Amino acid sequence: MNFPKHEIIPISKLSPFENNSRTHSDDQIKQVANSIKEFGFTNPILIDEKNTIIAGHGRVLAAKSLDMAGLPAIRLTGLSDTQRRALVIADNQLALNADWDMDKLKYELSEIIETGFDVSVLGFDDSALDAMLGTGTTDDSAYSRKVEAPTYTPSDEVPPLGMLFNTDKADSLIEQINSAGVSDDEKAFLRAAAERHTVFDFAKIADYYAAASAEMQNLMESSALVIIDFDKAIAGGFVKLSHDVLEQYAAEYDDDDA
Repeated sequence: MNFPKHEIIPISKLSPFENNSRTHSDDQIKQVANSIKEFGFTNPILIDEKNTIIAGHGRVLAAKSLDMAGLPAIRLTGLSDTQRRALVIADNQLALNADWDMDKLKYELSEIIETGFDVSVLGFDDSALDAMLGTGTTDDSAYSRKVEAPTYTPSDEVPPLGMLFNTDKADSLIEQINSAGVSDDEKAFLRAAAERHTVFDFAKIADYYAAASAEMQNLMESSALVIIDFDKAIAGGFVKLSHDVLEQYAAEYDDDDA
């Protein structure tokens, strides 16, 4: 297999792929820029014969914010139009399909933090770090494994999916949003916010979970519809207790530990 060599391309000559479906928020661009400042530009972008970006749109935006003049790039030649368009998607999605070994990740993060290194350049926000490490960044919040979650005892009945949730309020809001005179981008944002008004019946969800397939059960746990493994829920950022609530539980837990 031949490995293509990289070349230095002036940023001014680069063109984004016009139908790039991967989005980059201002916060994410800042994170990438901070990573570049800390580690250097370690990952060349991919371009085609016409200097159109195939992979690395976010890195290019971050480099522009740092006023970089040129970037290392690997030029891919001979791709069909379909291959080029597919690679734009695959380069992003394949990375998302990876997962973490949480024990090793926690160990590495703990070791790095102990050296005083600024872990903000790693891309995790404070909430994610707190969830994984069981720490708190402020005095009024903390994560804890000592939690009494509501417990539901499944019945023998398996409810239909439609009984597990109610979207009446969300549907009403979405109807108003769709008929509003705001932009399409604003409508998309508001529709996403409206989904928060979906109401879940966790007792019926427990009934459904008890009879569901193993794959469905795993997906329900990953979505925190059902919490079986509390450590997993904490690592996923689904369990967070305020300082006040923790204090209310403290006396009982101290008694248990005695």
